[in-house]
Amino acid sequence: MSLTDDRAALDQWYVLGALQDFPVGTVASRLLGEDLTVTHGNDGTLEVQTSGRRLPVRTDYDHLWTSAGTPSRPVFDLPEAREPDRRSIYCGAVKVRASGLRLIENFLDLAHFPYVHSDVLGTEEKPEVAKYEVEQRRDVDELWATKCEFFQPRAAAASDEGQISQYMYRVVSPFNVTLYKTPPTAPNRWDVIALFVQPVEEAVSVAHPYMLLIDDTSTDAELIAFQQMIFLQDKIVLENQRPLLLPLQPGRETPTRADLSSVLYRRWLKEKQLRFGVEERAELA
Repeated sequence: MSLTDDRAALDQWYVLGALQDFPVGTVASRLLGEDLTVTHGNDGTLEVQTSGRRLPVRTDYDHLWTSAGTPSRPVFDLPEAREPDRRSIYCGAVKVRASGLRLIENFLDLAHFPYVHSDVLGTEEKPEVAKYEVEQRRDVDELWATKCEFFQPRAAAASDEGQISQYMYRVVSPFNVTLYKTPPTAPNRWDVIALFVQPVEEAVSVAHPYMLLIDDTSTDAELIAFQQMIFLQDKIVLENQRPLLLPLQPGRETPTRADLSSVLYRRWLKEKQLRFGVEERAELA
C-alpha cells in the first residue's frame, strides 16, 4: 500500500531513471513511499510492479516513467528531443534529503545564482534579478516564466567568457520542470535543461537532470561534469534548508520580487490540493 492517498501526487508520471539504468534482471526502486521492482518482460519491454500490481510504463526521452495512479494525460511533450542536431545528455541520479517540491522551487530561483553558483552562473558584483513575467497556462496546465535574464561568468561548459543569458522556465507537473537557456554557440536557439524529480519519500528525493544541448565542442564527460557541479552545489543548500518540506501557508516564508515563479508555483500546488512533500498546518502547532 502506498504511503500516501494524495491523488494529486499519485496521478502523475515520474521518472525512475534513464533506460540505461535498467539492464536485464530485476532493479529495486521506490516512489511515493512505496517499493517498486523493475523487470523485463518476455518480449524485452520494461515492467514496473508494486505489491503484485503492475503500474503503467512509458519510455519517453530515453527515460523510464511510471505512475502509482491513473494519469489523465501522457508524459508532457518535449519537441526539442526530436531535433537531430541536439546532444541528449543524462547526468545521472542524485539523492537529496529534501522534498521534491523544494528541488523544483530551487530550480526556478534566479536569485541564488550569484551566491550558490558564484563565478559560474552568477557573480556577487551583479546580483540583481531583472523583472520577468510569469503565467499559468490553464489550457495545458503548465507554469511559465519568460523574459528572464542574468549575467553569467560561465553560462555553460562551452563558455569561454561571460554573457547575458536569456531564460525561460516551464513547469509541466509538480515534480518536473524544464529550463530553456540561450547557448553560447547558438544565440538564436535554446538549450534545454530538464529536472525530473522522483519523490522517494516526503523528505527524500532523487533528482534526474537531463539536457538537450546545442554544443559541438564539449565532450559528454565535460557536459555531465559541469551539470553535476552545479547540482551538487544546490544539494548542499537544499539539505540544509528548513523545513525540508515545502510550506504553502502564507507568511511561513517571505517572498521578494525575484520570487514570482516560486509564488505562482506554490499557488498552483495549493490549487491542485497536493499534499505529498508539503508542510502540513498540523506540523506547525
